[in-house]
Amino acid sequence: MTVEDAITDPLLTPVLTTAQATLQQALTIVDFLTTHSSTSTTRAHQLTVARHQKLLQAHLAKLRIQTRRAAYGARNTKTLTAEAKTEVDRLLLQLQNLYYEQRHLMGEISACEGYDHAFEKLPLIEVDEYLDLFPEQAVLTQEEMMPRRIEYEAAERRRMEEERLELMKVKERLVAENAKKKEELKKMDEKLEAWIEGLKPLKEELSKDL
Repeated sequence: MTVEDAITDPLLTPVLTTAQATLQQALTIVDFLTTHSSTSTTRAHQLTVARHQKLLQAHLAKLRIQTRRAAYGARNTKTLTAEAKTEVDRLLLQLQNLYYEQRHLMGEISACEGYDHAFEKLPLIEVDEYLDLFPEQAVLTQEEMMPRRIEYEAAERRRMEEERLELMKVKERLVAENAKKKEELKKMDEKLEAWIEGLKPLKEELSKDL
């Protein structure tokens, strides 16, 4: 896979194109200076070199603008990544609270299972609170109402478990996206640094010729 195939970001593609054009122009100047070194004092030679240098400077100016724009884009991506991390941290805190609640409920269940008690002592919500939710059951006897109260408690716990599992899925997705964005940013920074470093020797060489 070539560099052109690997880079698909809309901010980096123009940078790559301009960098290639800049390199080609620099090579053109080097070839011209090499093949016409004997005529370096002529007016035509100086005008040709000046024209090539002007074009090279235009490429370099465009490359600097595009590189700056790509850097800003990378900075924005980092900001979005930080925001995503904050959201993940928030979800992790919610998930931790659910773990605490789950452990509390499991402890309550274990306590109920570990004691020899009557069914009236199960850790259910108070009858008044239950009837506020289901006033139509006020006419039922305690024996008729108890199975419904137990079923309601079980349904609430199933709902909480579903919410916990959903949060786990969200967490895993955000962590994966965060890792992917970090890797992309790292590769982008490395490529930009490599391009900039690659132009330094050429700039120094041109400065010597001038």
